[in-house]
Amino acid sequence: MRPATLSATSPPELESQLQLRRRNFILCAVVLALSLVMQPLTLGRVVPEMYWVHLGWCAAFIFLGIAVGAGWWSPRNIGMAAAVVSLAGLTLDIQFTGGIVSPFFPSLYAVPLIICVFTPGHRRPTQVACVLTLVCLLWVSWASGATWQATVSQGLSFVFVAWVSVLGSQTFRRLRDAERAADQERLVALERLAESERLRAQADLHRAEMARLALVGQLAAGVAHQVNNPLSYVKANLGYIEEELREPTPDLEDLRRVVDETQQGVLRIQHIVTELRHFSRTNAQDDDACAVAEALAKARWLASAELRGLSELVEDVAPDLPRVRMGLGRLVEVLVKLLVNAAQAVDAAQPRRPGRIVLRAHASQDGVRLEVEDNGPGFPEAVLPRLFEPFFTFSRAKAAGLALSVCRDQVERVGGTLSAENPPEGGVRFVLNLRPAPLPAA
Repeated sequence: MRPATLSATSPPELESQLQLRRRNFILCAVVLALSLVMQPLTLGRVVPEMYWVHLGWCAAFIFLGIAVGAGWWSPRNIGMAAAVVSLAGLTLDIQFTGGIVSPFFPSLYAVPLIICVFTPGHRRPTQVACVLTLVCLLWVSWASGATWQATVSQGLSFVFVAWVSVLGSQTFRRLRDAERAADQERLVALERLAESERLRAQADLHRAEMARLALVGQLAAGVAHQVNNPLSYVKANLGYIEEELREPTPDLEDLRRVVDETQQGVLRIQHIVTELRHFSRTNAQDDDACAVAEALAKARWLASAELRGLSELVEDVAPDLPRVRMGLGRLVEVLVKLLVNAAQAVDAAQPRRPGRIVLRAHASQDGVRLEVEDNGPGFPEAVLPRLFEPFFTFSRAKAAGLALSVCRDQVERVGGTLSAENPPEGGVRFVLNLRPAPLPAA
């Protein structure tokens, strides 16, 4: 059973490494068992002692695989235990098959490399394996009656192999540490990128809010005029009611009629204030789709004060337009900015001419095409590419620059496009292409 402390504290990376080491031990145990079948082909005879050695070797590796997978021992201790077991089994195999002339004698050189593979990144198991292997190599040479020159030669050859093994273990550890450091730096970079993206989105939101509030300020005078008309009506009715109440026998039916008319005027004022308040608020909770006709009606009403001085406002709106993929509040805001921009451009035209604004809305292949066209002074061709840049302004209209940049951002955020062009007959035409809203599910 796995200890509770390991399962509670081991990260997923350590867990996967333990499972990999367990599979490696089990695989080596299977290979050792299969090597018994190849013994007659390798030696040309059967050595009974090797069967017992390999069976014990397999059992030890299976136990080590279970232990490393269950987390009973640390990977370093498991590696050193594997080194001791492997050296013991290999030394017995060599001793039973001829000592220094055994075909298995060169396998001693591979023991440090095998331990390095089993315990990558851990230096101690590889070092212990090198020392123990050198001891076993010298003991086998002495037990086989080899000369001291041959023994020294074997030892020097093994020292080179041991150095390669230790170097490989250190190199692997450094590469692993470098990879982890690179992953950590990449995570930090991603966090910084996410933070910068959050700040950019927040800046865009503030920029849109500034443009909206600036437009509300421009509409305030017109709204005040719209409020003043019903307010004057309400004031006159209240004066009439006051005079009638002073009479000995006031006409109650006439008073009820005047009160009803006064209530209608108050409701009119409330509607004007409510519409302006809704327009001044952010549209974060706006719907995902809206009807074009409703957005056009609200935009014309909000911009009515700016459009009042025009000689002509032409509307060319096709019936039964599909719903578009843009919230009602956002589309109304974009249309109001374009209408106010057109009204200001017409008012600033020199020489003075009768103002004319054309508002078109037709279905297109990609959704709905909206156009706001005026007969103002227009834009130079060199200005058109920079017209939607943030904070870029041009003397044609005060609403250009930040407001137009925000308009394009809001339109492109829902997959639409906003562009400007100079018609051949003069003026400017703003073209707004919106994608159709998806049909509701049945």
